[in-house]
Amino acid sequence: MRIAVVSDTHLSAPSDWLERAYAAHLAPADAVIHCGDMTGRSAWSYFLQHPCFYCVQGNMDDYHLAVDLPPRLDLELEGLKAAVCHGWGYKAGLSRRIYEAFGPDYDIIFFGHTHAREDSQYGKTRCINPGSLREGSLAIVTIEAGKIATEFVTL
Repeated sequence: MRIAVVSDTHLSAPSDWLERAYAAHLAPADAVIHCGDMTGRSAWSYFLQHPCFYCVQGNMDDYHLAVDLPPRLDLELEGLKAAVCHGWGYKAGLSRRIYEAFGPDYDIIFFGHTHAREDSQYGKTRCINPGSLREGSLAIVTIEAGKIATEFVTL
């Protein structure tokens, strides 16, 4: 399974660069996960064209969008237990705080908020932050036979 993971789009509506990024990296993925701060409903609607799209609310989302998005998701991806959230508070040490908040039962936790790429491991749990899509970063996460591989893409 190939998953395109994005976060911190900070767009109220789709742009040319988003459409190019979507066509090149998100459309071919088996699933697309957005870790919050989409910002506007029009941008969110654009992502809905993907048949397997998941999104959580971020701290910068427009109120009319945020009320329709969950603060976190629990998913099963190729037999692995996964969670998605945006993140909160200070950026330093966020992955550890997220891991501690969710607990050790997850194989993968996807998060955003810091705008910085990260792939950290705590026990058996991988905490993956794709960086900010608005700033030209996303992650392609491949899950195959229980193994997780992360590739960061610069746009």
